[in-house]
Amino acid sequence: MESKTVLITGAGGGIGRASVHHFSNKGWRVIGVDRSDFGDDFPKNGHFIKSDISHADSAEQIFQQARSFTSTLDALVNNAAVQVAKPLVETTVEEWDAVMASNLRSVFLFVKLAHPLMKAAGGAAIVNVSSVHAIQTSANIAAYAASKGGLLALTRAMAIEFAVDNIRANAILPGAVDTPMLRAGLSRGHLGGSDVQERLDNLAKRTVNGKVGKPEEIASAIYFLADNEQSSFMTGQALVVDGGATARLSTE
Repeated sequence: MESKTVLITGAGGGIGRASVHHFSNKGWRVIGVDRSDFGDDFPKNGHFIKSDISHADSAEQIFQQARSFTSTLDALVNNAAVQVAKPLVETTVEEWDAVMASNLRSVFLFVKLAHPLMKAAGGAAIVNVSSVHAIQTSANIAAYAASKGGLLALTRAMAIEFAVDNIRANAILPGAVDTPMLRAGLSRGHLGGSDVQERLDNLAKRTVNGKVGKPEEIASAIYFLADNEQSSFMTGQALVVDGGATARLSTE
């Protein structure tokens, strides 16, 4: 059986890196995109592209390389994101635009360019990595929350428009997952604690199952949404993977 091919943005980050290895271990060929180097452990049968997806002109250059590597695409995982953690009134226009360019506009551009490759595959899946901040958020993270909320609406629109081409579109909403982005955001002061580990421990206590998630757990859920054998009847949906954090009343 011919290997399937997936393109993953933000491939060098916590969830992205775990997803690269998860898909590869399942026999998929992986095209990874990240603005930073991945390292020597990128799958040998894949293709890594170093590029910053927040620049609109980068998208076409990325897909020129993708089209040279493959004529079809079975899945697109829009995972790359940036986060600005500061009060809304202190957020600059430049910071707001940078968040939207990376987290929302890039998805719009990548889906447009990936569509012919996914259609040529005879059917494919789009997995947009949103966040629990799209549905329940907190102070000092407004731009990120807005971008992830917009991504949910965009996911629904994609599902409707692309159904005729047998292309599914779903979103995954990770909660607290131990990634470099999460650790960078711990400085917002919302968790207390004098060091990173104490803040992580405090965060874990706020989930129902008492732990912070691992990137590999999110990668497994992303794969579920991408794999047509497991999730063929799902499209336009938001899958929350957050240790139960959003299940509990904030007043409890």
